[in-house]
Amino acid sequence: MAVSANRLELLQIADAVAREKSIDRMVVIEAMQDAIEKAAKARYGAETEIKAEINPRSGELRLWRLLEIVGEVEEPGRQIDLKSAKARNDAARIGDFVTEPLPPIEFGRIAAQSAKQVIVQKVRDAERERMYDEYYNRIGEIVNGTVKRVEYGNVIVDLGRGEAIIRRDELIPREMYRYGDRVRAYVYDVRREQRGPQIFLSRTHPQFMAKLFMQEVPEIYDGIITIRSIARDPGSRAKIAVTSSDSSIDPVGACVGMRGSRVQAVVGELQGEKIDIIPWTDNIADLVVSALQPADVAKVVLDEQAERIEVVVPDEQLSLAIGRRGQNVRLASQLIGWDIDILTEQEESERRQKEFTERSALFMDALDVDEMVAQLLASEGFSSIEELAYIELGEIASIQGFDEETAGEIQNRAIEFLAAQDRAFDEERVALGVSDDLYEIPGLTAAMLVALGKDDIKTVEDFAGCAADDLVGWTERKDGELKRFDGTLKDFPVSREEAEEMVLQARLKAGWISEADLAPAEDEIIDEEQAV
Repeated sequence: MAVSANRLELLQIADAVAREKSIDRMVVIEAMQDAIEKAAKARYGAETEIKAEINPRSGELRLWRLLEIVGEVEEPGRQIDLKSAKARNDAARIGDFVTEPLPPIEFGRIAAQSAKQVIVQKVRDAERERMYDEYYNRIGEIVNGTVKRVEYGNVIVDLGRGEAIIRRDELIPREMYRYGDRVRAYVYDVRREQRGPQIFLSRTHPQFMAKLFMQEVPEIYDGIITIRSIARDPGSRAKIAVTSSDSSIDPVGACVGMRGSRVQAVVGELQGEKIDIIPWTDNIADLVVSALQPADVAKVVLDEQAERIEVVVPDEQLSLAIGRRGQNVRLASQLIGWDIDILTEQEESERRQKEFTERSALFMDALDVDEMVAQLLASEGFSSIEELAYIELGEIASIQGFDEETAGEIQNRAIEFLAAQDRAFDEERVALGVSDDLYEIPGLTAAMLVALGKDDIKTVEDFAGCAADDLVGWTERKDGELKRFDGTLKDFPVSREEAEEMVLQARLKAGWISEADLAPAEDEIIDEEQAV
């Protein structure tokens, strides 16, 4: 049985398939051409190079055999000698191709089935590519779909022109879906995989909440109000920080809406998740006070280098500040991006008393003074021997009960203590095999060299190979919590900028870089001058 299609039928088939699969009409026509080429090879021989062309306007089908021009013919079905080619076209050259028109072919049953498989595969590939491009460009958007099935807790969603998956860990806890349920979710990833593009949706992603607020609050959609940060415990509680570019618009009030209508719409979509909306400020201390609401905060102490905040609350507010299972302080920490330690006023008082006792004992041992003198120094805010050794003498003499002679004696004892300590550290440095050359790097002390030696950093080259993170440590966010990793110089008051400068000086000394490398480029100098 022979199968044939007239010109009109070819174009009608191409149009119908393109509409049904939402792909370009030319993709379908090209798939037909490939299928016809494959069928023609079955008729004229697999070694024959055949080109098929369907006119997209008229539907006319034309077939050619391609012959490569060579000096000596080895494959007669694919090649032609230069002499024969020149007889057809004087401009023929070796390496070019000549074409021979072929008559239209009738498709047998096997050839038609083979052509169908080619077209189906090509159309499927085009459909997958179209779906990938469409949804890849929609990453970060909310999509609506219908639950198609539930597999091992994962929800398969029909989006109309594709399927997506909400994995079990991306669903709000205690959320149940059945076949046919409507679902809204956030597109957070689209990947190419062997079985086609995979679209991953989430209902727990912080940006899902941000997009829901954008749909409910026109000021956010218009860019007047900006969501600066979100922290979620999906299905339970969330904190969201907002700011307004228009001073006449209250960002918190706009997000809450009249009688809470706007925020309740979001809460309803998130299965009753409680949402705390707070105003964002660049002042971290004020921000943490707002983030820990409804607890009252008595005192905030910042450690900017470690990105850690110490918060003191009244004794009766401790459980409120921490929240159930630590939820309140955990969400506040995620919202701000800093670690938060909660202390009661009693705990802070006990800690301060302990620090006062430790400092007093340090001064008594190091300076050989009595307890009263040591406590006077500690109560005036001195926390280290270095402070006493290098501070202006008048600062010590101004302490009530001290005169210049007493202040001078205390400072001399502090200097002598540090000198003795340096000698002891230097002996330990030598024993560890740390090079004397490291002393030439500004900022490094004998105690630091001992710490470096214990970490097997013993030469200028070793030090030059370090990064600032190796020296002062670094922080990483894992599972929504900041984790601190200590550096070699963790026990010393060295900032990241100082560490970078020391490493730079070591690389200069080691010859890894030159002063010329550090000089700003001419165009950078011009830019700076123009900026001024």
